[in-house]
Amino acid sequence: MKLTEREFRKLVEKALKRLPEEIACHLKEVTITVRACATEEQDKEIEGSDREPLLGLYEGIPLNERSVFDGSRPPDIVYLFQEPLEEMCDSLEELEEEIEITIAHELGHYIGLSEDRLAELGYA
Repeated sequence: MKLTEREFRKLVEKALKRLPEEIACHLKEVTITVRACATEEQDKEIEGSDREPLLGLYEGIPLNERSVFDGSRPPDIVYLFQEPLEEMCDSLEELEEEIEITIAHELGHYIGLSEDRLAELGYA
């Protein structure tokens, strides 16, 4: 499946509206950015050469690791990678659901949830 960037962004907007409130309430604190795919540097951040393609990535300092002594810091960003998301989905409905899961997963990292906890919540 291959969408235009505009079509993909419309699916992102729909997925954002479906997020549970306990996750959606953090959207105003994080920038959501769509990229075709991860950069080499972003891809290297994730351990394991046998893993699935990177669908999304949170860059920032999780809330549970912040300190009043941190000073200024760059903004928190959630990246969505369009091409790998499209490649894994067979329908628009499946793609929209996977976008929602990916955003929720990356926002989970922002609020400090572990991979295990995200899996328990269905956002693995």
